[in-house]
Amino acid sequence: MTATTTGQRIARARKRRGWTQAQLADALGYSVSWVSQAERGVIPLDRFSVLDRVADVLGVEMVELTGQPYRHASPDLDSGHNGIPALRLALQRALMPHFRDTARAPRVLSDLRAEIVAAESLRQAADFGTLGGIMPSLVDDVSAALRATEGAAHDELATLFVRVCHIARVTSDLTGHHDLAWTAVELEVRTAEALGAPAPLAAASWDLCGVWLHAGGDALRSAKAAAVESIDRLDPYVGRDATLTALWGAMHLRAAVASSRLWAEADVRSHLAEAARVAPATGNPWQTQFNAPNVALHALETAVELGHPQDALGLADRVPVEAMGSTERRTHYWTCRARSLGMAHRDDAALEALLEAERLAPAHVHNRPMARELVTDLLHRGRRPSPKLRHLARRMALST
Repeated sequence: MTATTTGQRIARARKRRGWTQAQLADALGYSVSWVSQAERGVIPLDRFSVLDRVADVLGVEMVELTGQPYRHASPDLDSGHNGIPALRLALQRALMPHFRDTARAPRVLSDLRAEIVAAESLRQAADFGTLGGIMPSLVDDVSAALRATEGAAHDELATLFVRVCHIARVTSDLTGHHDLAWTAVELEVRTAEALGAPAPLAAASWDLCGVWLHAGGDALRSAKAAAVESIDRLDPYVGRDATLTALWGAMHLRAAVASSRLWAEADVRSHLAEAARVAPATGNPWQTQFNAPNVALHALETAVELGHPQDALGLADRVPVEAMGSTERRTHYWTCRARSLGMAHRDDAALEALLEAERLAPAHVHNRPMARELVTDLLHRGRRPSPKLRHLARRMALST
């Protein structure tokens, strides 16, 4: 039988390991009843912190349990996946140190700068469909220019390439192509290390943590360790350099998310407090969106991951959503709010929050495992699904 739900995928991984439900329950520290209900879809698997633990115990990658990437039957619903093959090939070419495309004409540096700014705007809008059409050429163009240039211009191109790799990493992770995100971040880290400047290095570490957070399972410990290491490396700059101070704060947010999925509640509070201490009212250094509204959003997200829906709902009311300069961040807010409402069994409000998130950035919602888990749970809570819920499920290619 094809495993089409998270619970069914857990059961498949458990059986492949040769375990009974009782053995999995013992390894998790949960009851046999919990494992049975989770596998049958009776209880929702609506937190990464829970799935991370299951993936770690079963020794599988998170994507095996989430079923990513999610492909749809029609091009208009494909949510950015159509551009992935070309992006994959462009990143593979960039990995080859001596690759030359003689047919590719050199690009003017000012044009590359402008295109990267435009791509960063699309990344903040979570417009993966449009990004898929421009990113392969942008990777090729900046990579080719970097190989052919020396001196000060080379350093600027290296910095631009770090930014390009960031966009490729986010696009890959948020569409569920995590193996491709690894390729992008490998190029980013390699380029930043060769450049040697503290800001690109910190930005690359921030992306490395992002890849590990999406990977889940045992990778969470690596994400937290990398975040703490970067925090220590940036400590001398705190209060002296605005950009590096902001990157220091952004790494605290990475550590807070990792800690929430590792069930380390005290560490979550500590990292959030440090980030809040230095967060400006606005700002987006190196595409991290490190600012006070995003710190508030991380407080909400980590409360959801720790399984505190009432705390999360109180925090959600205090997030200044309209002050967020990123559509992707606003969409993430509405998704987190929907999850907390779903956990509190406020189903109608949860659906409305999901619909608001979808209105802002459909591809973001359609590709998010926890949004899909929430919709699946709402469909099967014992009441007749509303037309709005059924239509949302169809748009997400979920069974109704």
